[in-house]
Amino acid sequence: MASADDALLKTGDKKAGKEGEETTNGGGKGLAATLGLWNGVSMIVGCIIGSGIFVSPTGVQEKAGSVGMSLIVWVASGFFAAIGAYCYAELGTLIRKSGGDYAYMMEAFGPFWAFLRLWIEAIVVRPCTATIVAITFAIYMLRPFFPSCPPPDGTVQLLAALLLLLLTAVNAYSVRAAQFVMDFFTTAKIFALCCIIGTGAFLLCTGNPKYYDSFENIFEGSAQDVQSVSLAFYSGLFAYQGWNYLNFIVEELQNPKRNLPLAIIISCSLCTVIYTLTNIALYTVVSPDEMLASPAVAILFAEKMYGAFAFVMPIFVAFSTIGSANGVIFTSSRLFYVGAREGQMPRLLTMINKQTRTPLPAVLFTGFLSLLYLILSDNVFKLINYTQIVYWIAIAAAMVALLWFRKTMPDAPRPIRVPTIFPIIFLLGCIALVILPIMADPKEAAVGLLLILSGIPVYAIFIGWKNKPKCFDTSMDKLTIFCQKLFMVVDDEKEE
Repeated sequence: MASADDALLKTGDKKAGKEGEETTNGGGKGLAATLGLWNGVSMIVGCIIGSGIFVSPTGVQEKAGSVGMSLIVWVASGFFAAIGAYCYAELGTLIRKSGGDYAYMMEAFGPFWAFLRLWIEAIVVRPCTATIVAITFAIYMLRPFFPSCPPPDGTVQLLAALLLLLLTAVNAYSVRAAQFVMDFFTTAKIFALCCIIGTGAFLLCTGNPKYYDSFENIFEGSAQDVQSVSLAFYSGLFAYQGWNYLNFIVEELQNPKRNLPLAIIISCSLCTVIYTLTNIALYTVVSPDEMLASPAVAILFAEKMYGAFAFVMPIFVAFSTIGSANGVIFTSSRLFYVGAREGQMPRLLTMINKQTRTPLPAVLFTGFLSLLYLILSDNVFKLINYTQIVYWIAIAAAMVALLWFRKTMPDAPRPIRVPTIFPIIFLLGCIALVILPIMADPKEAAVGLLLILSGIPVYAIFIGWKNKPKCFDTSMDKLTIFCQKLFMVVDDEKEE
């Protein structure tokens, strides 16, 4: 009776363990190229504009020390992210594989370093980001019900878990449903932030001196040490995180030569303008001291300005965070999919449900990790700092790969060729964002570095160890077969 099980396994045998093989997206095979330019823009904007703009103003203000320095951090963070996105446009059109940095590291430096990059992004950064977004959603949604006291213990975690479960279900059900969620909530969140910006602009135009209080002595109290400013950049850059997410699904993007750079330019410029103007608007109503004391600065803004209509702000925040968490889960599941396709994740994660045509096991695993971090987390800002040092080490490695490709692939077609000065500037900035926070807070930096190093024994046991006992492989095969039957998934490329 083993023939049916063997047939299931053989659908993955050809590809498991092979590195560098691309998924086709035509003829109904693999992940279809269904994302147009607007989908790409909304995907990046949807990933960037999420919890960051509602959490990070407090973190930036705390470390920057003044309104003026905070605004500089916001603008500089957007500019820095745009440089990185520009460099990534060259990588994305040179190495046209889904997986983003993981695919670039595989091509440049081989399977070990590629696995560490996969481990950093898929196991640490993405699930933590989804958890942070979900926690922010819960805090804002519960604030109107508990305006003068914290919500009961466990309430925030429960609501955040419900959001993660819902979005996991949407991404498991349909790619089109996930795209609809992204497009709808991206439009809604931009409208919400425009309302805040419009209110702030109106207040400034009235000429009432009280709305200018935060802008008097604008640089008073600015942080004097470079380490504190670098931590302010961590919070600011966290709000922009997502600028490179489209590179992770480039195989699903129509005409990437045109649409990838356009989507990056449009989305990064739009987000920088929106973030800077939103912070200016917040400062017209909320003083720096009030911002430091409030866990939900946008609701404080609404309570002061909208009165009985302040209840709309948690809804707007919900729109923003739902879209952001959806984008993280959507792109993260594709990263698992590509890693498994290269033989560095369980091959079950390469498989697609025949009815929904979604990478169902990868989506469910992403949701599971996000829930796990939710259980383990106790502080949003610590989570941000843990992930950021890991994140910027990985981004620096991608810039090294770009420069390496200039040497090893000098004649390869490059639809986009970035002037060499940009990746060098960006690489130096990434190095600074790693070294300076280590000097400022060695304990949190050590946690981040341990998360990276934890991938080494995993690689050694599951990938580097070639002569495993037969019982190990047999057990893994049985588990794969069981999950294939449970989720009704197959290796789509092997269907006839």
